[in-house]
Formats: sequence, C-alpha cells, structure tokens
Amino acid sequence: MSDNVAVVTGGSSGIGAEICRQMLAVGYEVVSLSLGKPENKHTRLHAVDVDLTDRTATEQAAADVAQRFAVTHLVHNAGAIRPALLPDVKLDDLDTLTQLHLGAAITLAQAVLPSMKRDKFGRIVLMSSRGALGLATRTAYAATKGGMVGMARTWALELAADGITVNVVAPGPIAGTEMFHAVVPKDSERERALAKAIPVQRVGRPDDVARAVLFFCDRDNSFITGQTLYVCGGASVGSLVI
Repeated sequence: MSDNVAVVTGGSSGIGAEICRQMLAVGYEVVSLSLGKPENKHTRLHAVDVDLTDRTATEQAAADVAQRFAVTHLVHNAGAIRPALLPDVKLDDLDTLTQLHLGAAITLAQAVLPSMKRDKFGRIVLMSSRGALGLATRTAYAATKGGMVGMARTWALELAADGITVNVVAPGPIAGTEMFHAVVPKDSERERALAKAIPVQRVGRPDDVARAVLFFCDRDNSFITGQTLYVCGGASVGSLVI
C-alpha cells in the first residue's frame, strides 16, 4: 500500500473525480466516498457508496474506512447548493447542507484522526467556495461553506502539534461539473458572460482545483496550515468597471 492513503468525498464525478485522478497519478491509494461509483477504474482506487447527508450512513462508512485503511489524507470535496432567495429558503435545506458540508467533515475527521496522530502526520483539505463571500440565492450554501473556513482554522490550531495540517480550497465557477451546469447551461451565453466577468477571462476547470488540493496535500508542505486558497481566476478579489 502507498504511504499516502487519501479519503476523497464526492470522488465519483467533477472536481472530486479529478482529485482522485491526480492523486492516483502520483501514487496515492484513494478511497472515494460518494453517491455512485467512479467511472475511473484503478487498482488503487476503492469506492464506497454513501449518502453523506445521512448522518448514520456517514458514521458507518467512516468507521469502516478507518478500520480498513491507515488514512493519511482527508479531502472533503462533496457538496450541494440548494439555491433560493431569502424568502424561499427552507430550513430543511440548511439542515441538509450543514450535515453534508460540516457534519460529514467532522465525522470523517474524527474517524481518521487516531491513525494520523499515531503517525504524527496528516493532511486535511476542506472544499469551501468563493460563494462563501456572498452570492445571491446562496444563503444555506454560503453559510455552511463559510463555516468550513472557521472550522478549518480551529482544527489547524488543535492539530498542528500532531503534524496534521488543515487547509481550505475555495473554487470559483468551475465548468465541467454537475453543480455548475445545473445553474449555468454548458456553452450558453450566460457561461460566456460569466467568463468575461472573471479577471482571467475564463471559468475554471476541475484540474485547476485539483492541483491546489494536491499542493496542500504534499508531505513537504508542513509549514502551511489554517489557510484558505481561492481558485477563482481573481473573482474573490472583485472588480470595478468605471
């Protein structure tokens, strides 16, 4: 088994699938926790079918993975949007996204911490979003994605002495993902207008995000923790056209 054993949530498609692909390419053993099986097949890729919005199912999957693997890396990438303007926000959606974005991360981290602490090494990467800075129709999404940043900073302080770093990657608009194209139709005028509004003049790709994740996961990057890296083409900086 590889020295690097990564759990990647949402690894069956989009950004998660690309993270798995890049990790496998550099020798990681990868466990994908996702709804559905990854299309990619590899001898070092292990798929666990689980609904991370289900607390009990998440606890069972986390315990099973921790028993079978000495996990060194945790990448919590799985996510959902549930868009709605404020008058239409449903508290059930907030509950669901709280479990998916925050509760599942806590459960998985608690399951893999014993082996990380034993080996005095670990890398945890949480996937937030540029949307956490504010975006119309994103009440539940922004609240829970913003919560991931505060949670990561807290964990970074608690776990630093154990050789465990905790960082956040916050993507901007990433084409080629189900989440993005559920809101912005592929090759539409809306997608082209969005690209023009981004300082680098294009929307992102899953490989842009995966490279940032692998940067934080690198064993040599032990002096970086509690940080948030926006992979957004400059969209988090903002622009003013006069």
